Amino acid sequence: MTTQTNASRSQSTAHVLMAVCLGVMAVAVFLNVVLRYGFGSGIAASEELSRLLFVWMVFIGATAAYPAGEHMAFTSFVAGLRHHPKLIQALAVLIRLLVIASCVMLGRGAWQQVEVGLSSNSVVLGYPNWLLPLPVLLSSLAIGLMAFKELIQNQPMDLDHGVDVE
Repeated sequence: MTTQTNASRSQSTAHVLMAVCLGVMAVAVFLNVVLRYGFGSGIAASEELSRLLFVWMVFIGATAAYPAGEHMAFTSFVAGLRHHPKLIQALAVLIRLLVIASCVMLGRGAWQQVEVGLSSNSVVLGYPNWLLPLPVLLSSLAIGLMAFKELIQNQPMDLDHGVDVE
């Protein structure tokens, strides 16, 4: 199996997981609104479930966006340096080092929150509170490893990742 096939399979899995999170959130919130305004009652767990799924959806998306080059890019700035390959290569190294440093800090903070959540449960649903910061930890680990791999392999920056420059 090729790396491209693994990447596209990972992207597809991430998109399916995000769609499931969004679908469950939409149904839960819609049902809660109908029950509140139509029948004067509601689902207490709806808000808590939606919050948990939203956090997971955001960090699954952030992780899937990194290898696709869909995170914020300074394309107009970097594109002006196309004729300076050494400078672009140096910027690629700097950017990846900054990404790794950011992932280490984010991962460390997320781990601290996971540790805090080990001893408590959510109020309504009763799920372990470590499930809320866990996607942050996993995302920072995954993105950091991807950036490290790009740094080690000295991969060139992808300047043509489909984003329109305005």
